[in-house]
Amino acid sequence: MAITQLKTAKPTDVQAIGALVTQLSSTEPGFSLRNLKAMLADPSTTIFVARANEEIVGMTTLVIFRVATGLRAFIDDVVVMTTHQKRRLGERLMRAAINHATSHGIEKIDLTSRPSRETANRLYQRMGFERRETNVYRLKLKADVVSPEP
Repeated sequence: MAITQLKTAKPTDVQAIGALVTQLSSTEPGFSLRNLKAMLADPSTTIFVARANEEIVGMTTLVIFRVATGLRAFIDDVVVMTTHQKRRLGERLMRAAINHATSHGIEKIDLTSRPSRETANRLYQRMGFERRETNVYRLKLKADVVSPEP
């Protein structure tokens, strides 16, 4: 099984990634070719995939961005098809993302994970990620609403 950076958007890849995203969250809208093309066109986003016989069976997304205090990175969407778990693909995907971030001068990588994803949380801790005392907040926005500043 190969871990590679995804560079092009093929319809079969969209289907495979859509199935992986569904494993992460059943409430997310369907994954689309348009979304994949936008991700691939974004220079801050890198997608790593695990392939078995040319089929995507795992993925992770690395986002590198600049803030006032320097470059930061965030890993998201770490997921492997249930039929291919226990083969260290999650770890290999994470290592690819970490190596890529390191090669870009990143010194810290953040990620979040639901407590119910026990196996994933154990992986992150085993790889050296430390749990932070923080609050994670989310504001859900409607796409058609734009508020002017007060």
